[in-house]
Amino acid sequence: MSSRLQRGKVSAVFRSMDGDGDGYLTEADFRSITERWAELRGSTPADHDRVAAIMLGWWTALAEVADTDHDDRVTVEEVMTLVDRLPAMLGSVTATASALFDAADANRDDLISATEYRALIEAWSGRRADTDAVFDILDDDADGHLSREDFTELWTQFWAGDDPAAPGNWVFGRFTLPTA
Repeated sequence: MSSRLQRGKVSAVFRSMDGDGDGYLTEADFRSITERWAELRGSTPADHDRVAAIMLGWWTALAEVADTDHDDRVTVEEVMTLVDRLPAMLGSVTATASALFDAADANRDDLISATEYRALIEAWSGRRADTDAVFDILDDDADGHLSREDFTELWTQFWAGDDPAAPGNWVFGRFTLPTA
């Protein structure tokens, strides 16, 4: 059973991904994220297609595993059922981290800069975000970027972790963590 911390952080991400606020994640929500990302980056058609393939691939994978009633919508409860299983599915967690890293790495230098991180969060949430302080928390070696390994560790802390002090809790940006 998911802890209060896990439920709080996953619920916050769910709400930001649920672009139309209907209480479900659908393919349309993932398409909206893709379009916001393309708009923020001014991406080329090839870049747009790459991000779309990643995001829609993530939707397909999520729907296959979490859409238990097969209605082409995923509720936060269905996501939480999946989250409960993630510590035993670390290969899947790291695969999604790698895919999202590829989408965020706009210049393909195999690093996520503070600017690329901001675009990720703004695409996710659909609104402007001040991510400088959060990026500093995530970039624990203060080298100005997140490597693929850094990002994978942070992503794993978010999705499969339960440590309130873990920097990965902020991988989707700042939100209020539930108290004990």
